[in-house]
Amino acid sequence: MKGSYRLLAFAAIFCGGAGIAQAQWAPSRPINLIVPWAAGGSTDQATRVAAAELEDILKQKIVIVNQPGASGSIGTRSALDAAKDGYTWTAGAAQDLGTYQTLGMLNTSIKDWHLYLTVANVEVLSVGANRPFKTAKDIIDAMKEKPGQISVATAGVQSSGHSAMERIAQAAGITYKNVTYDGGAPSVVATVSGETQATTQLAVEQTEMILGKRLRPLAVIGDKPLQIEGYGTIEPLTNILPNLKSPVNYFGIFVPPGVPDEVTKTLDKIWSEKMPQDAALKQYATKRGALFSPMAGEDAQKAVMPAVRANAWQQFNSGKAKVSPDTLGISKP
Repeated sequence: MKGSYRLLAFAAIFCGGAGIAQAQWAPSRPINLIVPWAAGGSTDQATRVAAAELEDILKQKIVIVNQPGASGSIGTRSALDAAKDGYTWTAGAAQDLGTYQTLGMLNTSIKDWHLYLTVANVEVLSVGANRPFKTAKDIIDAMKEKPGQISVATAGVQSSGHSAMERIAQAAGITYKNVTYDGGAPSVVATVSGETQATTQLAVEQTEMILGKRLRPLAVIGDKPLQIEGYGTIEPLTNILPNLKSPVNYFGIFVPPGVPDEVTKTLDKIWSEKMPQDAALKQYATKRGALFSPMAGEDAQKAVMPAVRANAWQQFNSGKAKVSPDTLGISKP
C-alpha cells in the first residue's frame, strides 16, 4: 500500500552464483567483515544475511567479526586502517558512517567509502509490557512531568535509537534519561527486563519481543505506519507530533577507500544484477520490519544523504559535535 511500510511476501528466487562468472575479482582467502556493534542487533542481523548470499556468489568464506564500542567507530576504524587489499569490510547504518567526522571520532567522509546498501530501517518507540504507558502520548506526557527521569535504552549517542529519541525530544520539547548499551539487542533486552522504561531502537531489533508480547510498541518514529507480520499496525508518531522529521535510515556493507578497483567493480556488479532479486534478504525484511532497499554507487550516496545531514546537524545543534558539518560539506537539511 502506498504511504505505508507494508511488509510484503516475495516469491523471487535467488539464483546463487550463476551469471557472475564475468566478475573480475575472485577472492583467494576469507574476507573479514567487521560489524561494529554487538551480535543480534540490526547491523549484525542484516549483515549476516547479506554475507551468506555473497559467500555463494564469491565462492569464499566471509568471517563476521563483532567489534562494538564508541558508537560503532572502533570497528569502523579497524576497517579503515586495515590493509587496502579488499579483504576487510565493515557494515552499519550509513547515517552513522556519515557523522563520525563531525563528532571527531574518525577523519573519514562517507563520500570516500563504497556503499552497498541492503535494507532501510525504522525506529519504534516501545516500552516494557508491564509499564503503565499505553500510548505514545502517555510516555511523552510523563517525560514532561518528570524531566530527565524517564529512562530510554539506546545503543549509544551515535546510534539510530539515540538519534530518533533526540528527534522526539526536540519535537516534543522534553528531556529524558539516556541509558546506553553496546548495541540494539542489549538495549531491547534492558527494556524487556525492566532495567529501563523504554527504547527507541530499530523495529528489526524489537520484532521478536513485540511478537512475544514482552514489548509494547507505542509508535513508529516517522510519518508512516508499520505493519509487522503476526502483529498488526503500529501507528506513526507524527499523529501526535506533526513537526517530527525522520529521514530513512539505510543500512549496508561498506568497503573502505583505497581498495583495488576489481573488488568494488565486482561488488557493483553483484548489487546491480543479483541483490535486487535476492530472496533471503527480501524475506528478512518481510519478517523483521525492514524495507528491502539494495543500492550501490551514486544511487546509494544520494539515498543516504538526507539522514546523514539530519544526524550531523542534530549532533551539532545539541553540542555533541566537535566539527561544524558545513565545514565538511554537509549542508543543513
